[in-house]
Amino acid sequence: MAAALEQARLAASKDEVPIGAVVMCGDEVIAAAHNETVARQNPTYHAEFLVIERALEALDTDRLTDCTLYVTVEPCALCAGAIVLAKVKTLVFGAYDEKAGMCGSVGDIVRHPRLNHRVDVQSGAEAEACAELIREFFAAKR
Repeated sequence: MAAALEQARLAASKDEVPIGAVVMCGDEVIAAAHNETVARQNPTYHAEFLVIERALEALDTDRLTDCTLYVTVEPCALCAGAIVLAKVKTLVFGAYDEKAGMCGSVGDIVRHPRLNHRVDVQSGAEAEACAELIREFFAAKR
C-alpha cells in the first residue's frame, strides 16, 4: 500500500484526485498508476483502470489471475468492472468510498455471485492515511 500511497501523492501534486494503485505479482511491483483524468481530459483514466492496462502489457497477457491490485480508495463501478474483467485475484484497498464505492459500500461488483469471476477483497489497509489524502485534497478545493 505504501507504493499506492506514493502514487496518490503524485496525483495530488498534479492536481488530480489523489488515488494511486499498484499491481503486484508475488513480491514484485509490475505496474503503478495514479488518476490522470484531468491531465488526459478523460473521465475513465482512473488509477485502477490505468494500472490494470499497464500490468497486462507488462506481463503480455489478458488476465491478472496471480496478481494483487492495491488501491488507496475503494474502486468505483468502472474500475470494479475492469478488475473483474481482468480477473484480478486479490484487491486490497484503503479508504471506503461511501458515495461511489462498488466493492462493498454502494454495491459489490467484484464479488457479485452471478459473475464468472469473483475477487478476494481486503479492505481498510492504511485506511486513515488514504482517507486523509482525499480529505485534504477536497478541503483545499473549497
